[in-house]
Amino acid sequence: MVKDWGIALILTAFGFLLLTSYAKMQAPDLPDTAPSWSLENLEGKTVSLEDFRGKTVVLNFWATWCAPCVTEIPTFSAFAKENPDIPVFGIAVDGSRSSLRRAAKSLKISYPVLMADSKVKSAYKVSSLPTTVVIDPQGQVKDIHVGIMLGPQLRWATR
Repeated sequence: MVKDWGIALILTAFGFLLLTSYAKMQAPDLPDTAPSWSLENLEGKTVSLEDFRGKTVVLNFWATWCAPCVTEIPTFSAFAKENPDIPVFGIAVDGSRSSLRRAAKSLKISYPVLMADSKVKSAYKVSSLPTTVVIDPQGQVKDIHVGIMLGPQLRWATR
C-alpha cells in the first residue's frame, strides 16, 4: 500500500512538472521591457501601461469562448480585490464593447476589462489563451504564464 502511494506521488509530481514545463515552453519570448500599449476599457476610456509605472501590473489575455479563461476569472477577481495596489487587466481578444460588458457582468469580473487590438496581441505574441504577463514596477516582464493560472501561482508571480 505504501509503495502504491509512493508511485502515485511520483507520477503526480512528474505530471505536474511536465505540464508546468510544457506551459513554460509555450510562453512567448518577450523583450525584457514590456511593450507599451494604450487600449480602451469597456466605457471607451483609453488606458495605457505607462499610467501604472511604479506598480506591478498583471495582464490576462482572454476570450469569452475560452473555457480555461473563464475558469480562471474568479482567481483574478479575488486577487484584484485582495491586492488593490496591483492593477489587474483582463485584455479581451474577442467581442464587441457591449458583448464584453455583458460577459464581464455575468462572469462577475471585478477588474478592468480592456479591448485588445492587433498591435497588443502582436507585441505580446499572444498565440494561446489564457496568457498572463506580470510586469514589475520598472516596466520589466517579470513572468509569463500560458494556461490556467491558479491563485498560488499568481501570488508567487506578483511578489
